[in-house]
Amino acid sequence: MMPFPWFVALRYMRESPGQTLLILGAVSVGVSVIVFLSALINGLQTSLIESTLGSQSHVTIEPPREAPRPLAVPGPDRVVARIVEPASQRLRSIDQWPVLVARLERTDGIDSVSPTVTGSGTGSRLDAHAPVVIRGIVPERFVRIVDLPAHMVAGSFLLDGGRVVIGSELARELGLGVGDRMRLRSTEDIDDVVTIAGIFELGTEGVDDRWVVTSLRHAQSLFALPGGVTSIETTVRDVFAAEDVAAVIRDRTGLRAESWMTRNAQLLSGLSAQASSRTMIQFFVVVSVTLGIASVLIVSVVQKSREIGILRAVGTPSGRILLIFLIQGGVLGAAGSVVGSALGVFFAKAFESMTVEPDGSPRFLVQVDLALLLGTAALATGIGLVAAVLPARRAARLDPAAAIRGT
Repeated sequence: MMPFPWFVALRYMRESPGQTLLILGAVSVGVSVIVFLSALINGLQTSLIESTLGSQSHVTIEPPREAPRPLAVPGPDRVVARIVEPASQRLRSIDQWPVLVARLERTDGIDSVSPTVTGSGTGSRLDAHAPVVIRGIVPERFVRIVDLPAHMVAGSFLLDGGRVVIGSELARELGLGVGDRMRLRSTEDIDDVVTIAGIFELGTEGVDDRWVVTSLRHAQSLFALPGGVTSIETTVRDVFAAEDVAAVIRDRTGLRAESWMTRNAQLLSGLSAQASSRTMIQFFVVVSVTLGIASVLIVSVVQKSREIGILRAVGTPSGRILLIFLIQGGVLGAAGSVVGSALGVFFAKAFESMTVEPDGSPRFLVQVDLALLLGTAALATGIGLVAAVLPARRAARLDPAAAIRGT
């Protein structure tokens, strides 16, 4: 048997179909706007982060910089002046890096660790020359940082026997193809002739036109760093916690640890602005929907004041009267969330399918997940309940005699 407050609440909703549909429509439109904009902004943020972090680590650990050196300069009359001369920043290895790698792998929040040797150099073929960034890696570790095998456009990801892989723009600049040979010269004035095993394309300027990826041991020989590494790159489970992880590493090791958030401050500022705009839009949608529901339910209280007076006169407690209108608000909010979520997902997918690149891939990827839908449903139900509080309290406070007389 249906509880009395539910019976009366559903009866009132059936007796006023116009008002019920008006409230349902308001909630549905509000929810659809929130779902659509949230899916679009979430997808845009995810795409930006993936494109940015697809070619870099989340946290990079490097040796501390060389400290400036004070120089004593004798002046006239034997007066000594002291000046500070900036130290040249030569490539240095991280002390006891295998021990540090093992410690990092046991650190909470860190997902993968990859030691690397990174330095500048020159690539040349015949009379063509180009500045390059030489990256020596341990393949099975580095692919968990940057998935180069998934971005190969020619050849294979092979780094043994003097073979390297290079970016697509660098290959075009030097006229190189798979199987061609190139001369590499490092800043230590050490050179070697290597074979192009593959060509990758990450879609990032500064990577596709500069990177030459080789084995760790080969890079160590090119930069005269036997057994050393110049940096340790890591990924973290929560990309937005990268700065916190970097701070922990700095405190524990005394080394430089930079997160992607520090290196991409402008991107982070843009993501924060997007999140703020989404929050503001959601706030105004919530306010407008709440006011719409409250105004319609207040009209319903006025229209049904005599019925409410009769209910009070026959002994119905004010708490039950209050519950009747709260149930209406909650039911309409929940039903509107279902309809609105479906509309929001439909609009988001329709927008994704209409905005495509020339190759047919979507220009804007929308991201709709269960957490978004459940959160929006809870928000809509809460809106319905909050909006019903004022009319419910008004109904509960009606004087039975006055309500029956219609005064």
